[in-house]
Amino acid sequence: MIIGIPKEIKNNENRVSLTPAGVLSLVKLGHTVLIEENAGLGSGFSNEEYQTVGGTVCHREEVFKSANLIVKVKEYLESEYQYLREDQMVFTYLHIASNEPFAEALMKSKTTAIAYETVIGKNNSLPLLTPMSEVAGRMSVQVGANLLQKTNGGSGLLLGGVPGVMPADVVIIGGGTVGFNAARIASGLGARVHVFDVDAQRMAYIDDISNGTIHTIYSNEYNVRNALQTADLVIGAVLIPGARAPKIVTEDMVKEMKEGSVIVDVAIDQGGCIETCDHTTTHDQPTFTKHGVLHYSVANMPGAVPRTSTIALSNATLPYIIKLAEYGLDALKQDEGFLLGLNTYKGLYTCQAVAEALDKPYTNPKDLF
Repeated sequence: MIIGIPKEIKNNENRVSLTPAGVLSLVKLGHTVLIEENAGLGSGFSNEEYQTVGGTVCHREEVFKSANLIVKVKEYLESEYQYLREDQMVFTYLHIASNEPFAEALMKSKTTAIAYETVIGKNNSLPLLTPMSEVAGRMSVQVGANLLQKTNGGSGLLLGGVPGVMPADVVIIGGGTVGFNAARIASGLGARVHVFDVDAQRMAYIDDISNGTIHTIYSNEYNVRNALQTADLVIGAVLIPGARAPKIVTEDMVKEMKEGSVIVDVAIDQGGCIETCDHTTTHDQPTFTKHGVLHYSVANMPGAVPRTSTIALSNATLPYIIKLAEYGLDALKQDEGFLLGLNTYKGLYTCQAVAEALDKPYTNPKDLF
């Protein structure tokens, strides 16, 4: 199979979908890998490194024209819609539940699109979402601590405080991979950390593994509203795989927050779980202020740490890329969890959460093969 690795063009997206190590694995299996010129530079991988392991470095048009399988990091931007084809598979983070123009482009082109974020692994895990959720969760605290500095528009608090001065109050909405990783970092820096969730088993796990240093609270409107009134940093970390994120924090809750407090909505790539994060921002202009609260809603947070993110993502995706390269769509038939990654196929919506979010008819992918 011919696998294409385009250069990402999203604002400050420096990740690349495969490392030279991943390319070597595919080449040794007899596949051709086309890498767009300079695609890996942002992550510290030169054209020569890809060529040394047998990859072919070429122009952008050649990558999209010749490949049977396109492997990306982020969704296609409007200027890339022209490359979508019915006879080509796309494997990337799609997030189409909150991106109707891209969804419509996939429908029109009848492209077979497989989403990293809806592939299910063992024990109902999200193996291709988890690495970037870990990165984004840990980054969210790093970003939030920086934004709390007065010079960056925050209230002027040091996250962990100092002896004799209370640390910052961190509220995390959601106790999944993002929320737990955020909580670990915030707690490690000395902040007072409160994680809101509705899963009693998950909260028990967080309480146990943190020895009670991370406080868990049942998520409901009353509890969240009260916590936000004293919060210095709020991190949105709610995820429903494939679906648009629910709005847990409403605008009137934000109005009651302290001036100079900070919100980081990690769920923004699925539409955001905080109502006032009503648009995505970029690494060039990452923040905006609303009701006296500093908001951060960058949709590709891990793009700021591309070396770490690229290696982690490539490690996770490579086994699935190999399956697609070796077996094509039969790889989905052989693995029910992989089949759940199929979001669109020949003009049909094949992910139920996506179809419901876009109010479109759903086709069970099991009925197609």
